[in-house]
This record gives sequence, C-alpha cells and structure tokens, in this order.
Amino acid sequence: MTTHDQSVLERQPTTATPRHSGVGRGDAVAAVGFLVAAMYVLQGQWRNLSGGYLYNSGQDQTMWEWFFSVAAHAVANLGNPLSSDLQNYPLGVNLMANTAMFGISIPLAPITLLFGPTVTWAIALTAGLAGTALAWYWLFSRQLNASKGAAAVGGALCGFAPGAISHANGHPNFVVLFLLPIIAMLVIRIAHGGGTTKNTVGLGLIIALQILLGEEPLLIFAMSFAIFAVVYYLSRPHSLWPAIRLSVPRLAVSAGIALTLVALPLWWQFFGPQSYSFLEHGPMGNDAKALFQFPKQSLGGVAAPGQNVRINATEENAYFGWPLLVLCLIASVWMWRVACARAAAATAIVMSVLSLGATLVIGEDDTGITLPWSKLADYPLVESVLETRFALGAVPALALLLVLATDRAFRNGLRPLPAFWIAGLALALVPLIPTPLVAVDKSPTPQFFSDGSWENYVDDGSVVTVPLPRPEDARPLRWQMDADMGFPLAAGYFVGPSDQEDKVAKYGAVDRPTALLLGSVYDKGTVPEITDGQRAQALEDLRFWEADVVVLPTSNRTVALRATVSELLGVEPVYTGGVWVWDVRELVQ
Repeated sequence: MTTHDQSVLERQPTTATPRHSGVGRGDAVAAVGFLVAAMYVLQGQWRNLSGGYLYNSGQDQTMWEWFFSVAAHAVANLGNPLSSDLQNYPLGVNLMANTAMFGISIPLAPITLLFGPTVTWAIALTAGLAGTALAWYWLFSRQLNASKGAAAVGGALCGFAPGAISHANGHPNFVVLFLLPIIAMLVIRIAHGGGTTKNTVGLGLIIALQILLGEEPLLIFAMSFAIFAVVYYLSRPHSLWPAIRLSVPRLAVSAGIALTLVALPLWWQFFGPQSYSFLEHGPMGNDAKALFQFPKQSLGGVAAPGQNVRINATEENAYFGWPLLVLCLIASVWMWRVACARAAAATAIVMSVLSLGATLVIGEDDTGITLPWSKLADYPLVESVLETRFALGAVPALALLLVLATDRAFRNGLRPLPAFWIAGLALALVPLIPTPLVAVDKSPTPQFFSDGSWENYVDDGSVVTVPLPRPEDARPLRWQMDADMGFPLAAGYFVGPSDQEDKVAKYGAVDRPTALLLGSVYDKGTVPEITDGQRAQALEDLRFWEADVVVLPTSNRTVALRATVSELLGVEPVYTGGVWVWDVRELVQ
C-alpha cells in the first residue's frame, strides 16, 4: 500500500507532509462555487425576501421564522431566550426543547430586528448548504490530503445531498451542519497526537455550539463516527491503544468544557417548564426504494421519477440514486485494502439499514422482516429520532469513498482510468443536481394586525384566533411577527408536553374542547348545534387562555365560524381591519 492509500486515521498530523497549506486559489473557487450553488437552490426565496415562502415547507418556515423572531425579541428586551409565552399562552413554550437554533438565532438577532425573520431564514439556509460543503471540502483536502478536485466532489455531495436539499425546505437544523466535519477533524487530530490545548478547548467550544444548533444531527453524526472508528480499528488493532491513550484524557476535557457551557440550557430542555420526556412519532423508516431512487427535487427526479415512497417533502433523507450506490460499491471494492475505505463502506451500510426502521418495507409493501432498529428504538435519546434520518449519517461515508477513489484515479496517472472515472462520477452525481426550491407568496397579514388595530383590544391578555393556530395552520404566528411580537397567542405550533402523565410530547398545544370544536367547524364548514355545556366550556377555555379578544380572519369558512363563535359567546362581533372581532375582556372577568 502506497503512502497515498493510507487513510485519514493512519496519518500523524504532526509528521505528515501536507499537500495543501494556507488558503489558495482552489479553496476560493470551491467556496464561491458552493455559495453560488446554494443561492441557485434558494433563488426563489432570495428573490422575494419580504413575502416569499418555500412551498414544500408546509408550516415549518412559519415556525422557524417565529423562533428567529422570538430570539431577537428576547435579545432586544433582555429576556430569557430559553422560554417564551408569546405562543401557547399562558403555559408558554420550552424553546430549548424545540430546536430553536440559538447558535444562529441569537447571533443573527440584529439582522432579524432590522430586516425581518425571512432574511435570517434565507441566510441560515444558504450559509448552511454552502458552509457544510466547504467544511467537508476542507476536511477532505487537509486531513485526508486529497486533491482539491476530489475534495470538492466530496464536499459538494455532503453539502448538497438529497437529504440536505429536502430539509432546506423547512428544517435549517439539518442544513446548518458545517461544525460536524470540524468536530471530526479535531477528534482525529487529538487521537493522533495533536492534543494541544487549542484543539482540546476548541473541540469543547464547537461541540457546545453544535448542541445549540441541533442535537439530533450531532447524535446521528456521533453514531456514524463511532461506527467508522470501530470498523477502522478492528482492521488495525495495533493502532487502537495509542489512539485511546492519546485521546481519552483530552476528549474528556473537551466534553467537560462543552457540558459546562450548555449545562443550563440542557437542564432547561429536559427539566424546565414545558419540558417533555420524548416525542412519539410512530414508524418513520425509509422505504427500501428510497435508497435507490432519485430525489424529487433533482434533475434525476424530474427525468426519471420513481414511486412516491417519501414521508413528506422535507424528509427525503436517502434518495442516493442507484448510480451513486453502484459507483460507491465499485470504489469500496477497488479501495478495499485501505482501512478508511472499509470503515466508510461499513458506516454507509449500517446507517442506511438503521434508516429503514423496524421492518423492511419495499415499495410500500411491509415484508415483515425485522431489522436492527427494532432493538434500538426504545433507548433514551434515539427514541425520539425519526429513523429515516439515520440515512444522513451515510452521506459523509459515501462522499469519503468517492474522494478516495477520485484521488487515486487521477494520481496514478493511468490515462484511461481518469476518463472512465469522470464518466462514472457524471452518471452518479448529475442526476442528483438539485432543482431550485419552489417559493410562493405568503398570504397577506390582516390589516387588524399589521396596522396596530389590535392594540385597542389587548390589555395584558392573549389573542385567540379562529381557528386557533395549530400544526396544520400556523399563520397566526406570522400575524404576531408582523405586529412586532406585541401580544401573546393562545395555542400555536411547537413541540410540547401532552396531557399524559408520562409527558410524551406532541405537536401543538394540548387541545382544549373549544379549540377542537372550532377546528372541526373549519374543517367541515358546518355550524353545529351549540349546547349550554359548550357555552360554559368556551368561557372556561377563554379564562384559561386569559383572552382579551377573539379574532376571525376572512376565509371560505367565515360564515360558519362567525355563527359558531357568536352562539358560543352570546354576542355579535365587530368587523374591523379585515377581521371579525369579539372583545371578551368583560366576559372572562
């Protein structure tokens, strides 16, 4: 085996001769290229920063923009960013338990305050796609010592993988992943004698920051990295003890630094107000076809769409495409003597199998074959992870195989080989080139909220919208943002505890009877017969919400909802600012 064939873990950073040093023209080209690609993917959002909305986000863009807004509101008012009662009033929301991404929302609070949360949203997604690609490129080119072209291929796959593009519709916590390769690089350096104080402290700081960006991606990455390390050291056992001896004390210090910095936020997340034990989501494994098909939001998905087996538009976590898997299989066989390649292949297989869930499903047909996830599903921490997302842990492993093989193909100087390999890369990667994410115009905010008319009806209580904000329709959160977070909302869209004794989480507020009634009227469009018990319950619910005003925006259900609320309250509304308004301050006294 040549020196080039040695893996990233086989190199001692203190003695190896680096192929790249400093920041060169190739690095600048890669950075600009990744940024241009990210802007291309998100061009619809950037073209309309005032009113653009990513269509496939469902209600998630509204929720995330609210997270950015409430963090900025806390910064401006010197409030507690870990909790807020601006929705789900008066109980509030545990924001640390809602992946509110304080690592971005707080630093970018000035931008949110000056230009609005949509600008922060666009910056986060763009920086996430481009920054993640650049960070993996840096790891491959510096730590692996690969050529910049090969590293660029690997970085592009990591940053713009089908899962990343899918999550870019509505989940920035699974897009802003540029700290993960930095964590990997520092751990590797520490394990091979680079345990300087700078690396040890830096690792602790970066882990703490990643916890404030997204704990679930960190958990998935840690599992992938652990699988990689185990397989690697099984084939090189003589390297295991030196790595343990060098790394364990330093990694313990790094872990201590990280836990010290985030001790309070983590306590608040698991034990603070509105905390919960775990989020029960039911079977969420990938259909086996999802591993081999092209993603819908890609050139391959447009030209050769497969069976629709995705969970939703934001959860295409696999969709590697069969050409990429075939190419990586070829790379694995070709590079099998390299321990790093064997470990990468094993990691990709294990994480892909975990992503299939408890039983094997092929083309929506459950075969009944039990898979390894069934043994892990009830363990703490992983029990709340959507198993489909474990496929994201296979992406860096597949990218590493491509980087190793691409570098060897061009370094060996065998003329036919580079041409064949370029053709293989084109067949594997061109179908995965993403198409721009679809953006539409947000629905307008009623004048009642945008011009400040609400101030005439709100003292120190909440606004109850009809129907109340919920995971199916979170638009009232936008109206609140357009009113500069001036009033609290009853109910909302977030993750919080249910009314069960074991504190199992649910999406949205605990449903009170009146909220369920109004939601049913909105869904069916018919006015039910209102009983005295329902009238009494409505007043009880309004008192629970500490309501000042009930607001009904215009819609195709306005007539049915207005009649229902009037029957419940025994008073008629006033039409002002494009909405129907019931002033309930005297009713709830």
